[in-house]
Amino acid sequence: MKRSNRLILLIGVFLAVVAFVLIVILLGGNQNTTTNNANATPAPISTVIAAQDIPLGATITEAMLTTQNLPPQQRLTGAFQIASQVVGQTARQSVTKGAQITTQTISGSNKFEVPKGQRAMSVQVDAVSGVGTAIQSGDYVDLIIGLTGDAFPVVQLNPQDNSIQVVAGLNSTSVKVLLEGMQVLATVQPETKTSGNQPTPNPSASPTPNGPDLTQDSTELVILSVTAQQAEVIKFAQLQGSISLVLRSPKDFFDENGQPVLPLPAGTTGVILKTLVDGGYGVLRPELVEAILPAQ
Repeated sequence: MKRSNRLILLIGVFLAVVAFVLIVILLGGNQNTTTNNANATPAPISTVIAAQDIPLGATITEAMLTTQNLPPQQRLTGAFQIASQVVGQTARQSVTKGAQITTQTISGSNKFEVPKGQRAMSVQVDAVSGVGTAIQSGDYVDLIIGLTGDAFPVVQLNPQDNSIQVVAGLNSTSVKVLLEGMQVLATVQPETKTSGNQPTPNPSASPTPNGPDLTQDSTELVILSVTAQQAEVIKFAQLQGSISLVLRSPKDFFDENGQPVLPLPAGTTGVILKTLVDGGYGVLRPELVEAILPAQ
């Protein structure tokens, strides 16, 4: 073999060895880079934390919040990064100091805790009796009852035999704010049970000309925090009358710092037909028209 050919062969072998060494070095470097990236600690993320206990229904203020940088694996699902994202929102869940503020904090859930000494009682309402089904957990509501017809007739005592007689032709409707300042623990969309094609009657819904509106979209179960006495009153009202829930302002129950306060009772008088006529509401009495009969 010629010397020139041997030289070319040696150069080729040398280049092949160099190329192999370079490939090994590059692969080793990439593997080390991948290993280093895999072992790198993820950067912490700013997380909104409760700086104090936040009661259910309170309007969240900036003073109630702080932020901490937490590793991603320690952050809860839906945790907020910036305090301004939740300032001014209503706490739909009670939050303890040091807990993370999440989307569930301001949106609520069906899970709730009954306060000590209280009872949880559900009231089914519709779009008319439940403020358009806009009531949410943490809100405060009053309950109004309306009694009419056979449930609350006008009666008189017969002096001859002391029997009680129903007076016909008189309006027997009576309306009153029955309970005030009950807090909502949760709200639930009920599953409407049907028998054939007919929905199950709803004793709490307000009556309409065609009966209560029981469509799935217009009914709501409102879970109230009540005392034992209030629970008895609500049950009686459900059985004997038509009830409605009235939404209250949270400012009636919390001061500017978000601390609970107890509002004064409204002290309403209730309403019957005589109240509307004699109480300054301008309802007029029916005019008595004298009928002139033709001469016989």
